[in-house]
Amino acid sequence: MNKTALLLIDIQNDYFPGGAFPLPAAEPAGENARKLLGHFRERGLPVVHVRHETVRPGVNLFLPGTDGAQIHACAAPAPGEPVVVKHGPNSFLKTGLDELLRGLGVGKLVVCGMMTNMCVDAGVRAAADLGYACVLAHDACAAANLSFGGVDVPASHVHAAFTAALAFGYARAASCGEIISGEAEI
Repeated sequence: MNKTALLLIDIQNDYFPGGAFPLPAAEPAGENARKLLGHFRERGLPVVHVRHETVRPGVNLFLPGTDGAQIHACAAPAPGEPVVVKHGPNSFLKTGLDELLRGLGVGKLVVCGMMTNMCVDAGVRAAADLGYACVLAHDACAAANLSFGGVDVPASHVHAAFTAALAFGYARAASCGEIISGEAEI
């Protein structure tokens, strides 16, 4: 279980301009995810895509069969790359992701995707709880603007807070440049 895989979480059209829930930094995050994807493919390392499909009534993004639910072109799966479909924030819950990764001999994950404050957070925490060593490619993730208790929190602050929390106990945070250059130990 010493292989490292790239786990791309929910890099889907609904998060990009024109989608049902565009994120402020989706495009630069998507570009960095594209670079990581190329890096892993060039080295023949495992790549696993996660795609969210909504099954809850009243939710209007990631609707099955819509363009918004499809993986964005920047991270489109190549033939043979597995795509795990999930119906909630945690990529491991009620999916075959853990079994798939273990079957590939994966013990380490480089994680990127959307949203840092929801599905990336849930996925990294679950992966760490299952024993995977995780590196969060922080600049290949995007967060949402949030509000609570009358306080508006810009997406950049949400992203920083969630990245800091994950780096505190669940993952190492590194930039795509650090991962690709080998500066970040994986």
